[in-house]
Amino acid sequence: MMIYSALLLAVLVVGAPYWLVRMATSGRYRAGLPGRLGQVPESLRRAVSGRDVIWVHAVSVGEVLAAAQLIRELKAALPEWVIAVSTTTETGQRLAKQRLTDSEVFYLPLDFAFAVRRYLDVLRPGMVILMESELWPRLIVECAGRGIPVAVVNARISDRSFPRYMRLRRLWRPLLERISLFLAQSEETAERLVRIGAPSERVRVTGNLKYDVQTRDASAVTKRVGSLLGGATLVVAGSTLADEEEMLLAAWASLRKEVPDAVLLIAPRHPDRFDEVSGLIRKNGYPLFRCSELTADNGPIVDIVGSLGGAVLVLDTIGDLASMYALGAVAFVGGSLVQKGGHNPLEPAQFAVPVVMGPWFENFRDVVERMRAEDAIRIVSREGLEAMLAELLRNSAEARAIGDRGRSVFVEQSGATARSVEALVALLEKRLVSRR
Repeated sequence: MMIYSALLLAVLVVGAPYWLVRMATSGRYRAGLPGRLGQVPESLRRAVSGRDVIWVHAVSVGEVLAAAQLIRELKAALPEWVIAVSTTTETGQRLAKQRLTDSEVFYLPLDFAFAVRRYLDVLRPGMVILMESELWPRLIVECAGRGIPVAVVNARISDRSFPRYMRLRRLWRPLLERISLFLAQSEETAERLVRIGAPSERVRVTGNLKYDVQTRDASAVTKRVGSLLGGATLVVAGSTLADEEEMLLAAWASLRKEVPDAVLLIAPRHPDRFDEVSGLIRKNGYPLFRCSELTADNGPIVDIVGSLGGAVLVLDTIGDLASMYALGAVAFVGGSLVQKGGHNPLEPAQFAVPVVMGPWFENFRDVVERMRAEDAIRIVSREGLEAMLAELLRNSAEARAIGDRGRSVFVEQSGATARSVEALVALLEKRLVSRR
């Protein structure tokens, strides 16, 4: 751990000029800085004082969404416990505070002993839950030293990261042996965890929590956009990354000719790109509306039903994409036309919306392969994007059939949350019994 801490410190020192500039120019990098450095917020101290606590860490938006239902069911099973939720990103922090109003939300401290120990001293958690692949060595070691069980929930190891884990498995093994329980998304991930050093008896397959992420209510932004669409056809492009917006806008010119009243909604993955994407749309000459402005009291006036037809919308709000998919006739899921591993196709599939993705989907390969096996998704190249969107917009019967099959996959694979909660409660009870 001394070598790890020294390397982490070296990275921070070498990168200090960059981070200082970013903090000076962007509030995103200043957010939560005292807490990251080990200053426990006073509100958190008060909330957990004298209470039994479970600490859940969910790095950003995707993990918060996956953890939300898990946390709700944990609270139902353990009503006397406080669930404290940490995130790494500012967007994750905002969404956690919005969605998890009964939980205490704070920033994950930097993985130094002094910062981690201060939080453990205050929280005194009965269990720490790490979502997906958030393996922080110092946090894990400090918990093990205090006898605090650590569970990795919705665990996954992507195709891209697995070779790196294998090369360093001699270093990972001692760390993984300190983790009490791994709840894996798939058999493949479970096998990979064992191969890199996780004790096989602590690895269980419970399924993917994201199959259980159901958006029940439309947000205010979604309702507003829905009211303005009238009979217009909406194409939702969610979680897009740089270069993907250019591809979508290049295709949009011909798509508008085929479906004149169609509306394109682009939801950039990263909030700091909202202005950049808006500028790109203006540069291409398309009518532009930002969704935050459509809901503002002094926003643009759109008083004719369907007057959004032919426009491009930018979803520049946080936490509204999932419910926005429900309005779509077709959904493109981003991060997949560039080599970034793709994002979650289940968000639109739950609404029986036909899903289109690019060829890079390794972050959700198990999900995509299940959908492909049921003919419930379309995978396209950059060159094939325009033709596929046009086909689905023209052939509504085929689009509905694909969407219905996607919805069936979503429903059939549900239940991971209940299985995970059962395993976590058993782990916690085992720890409590051992302390008596």
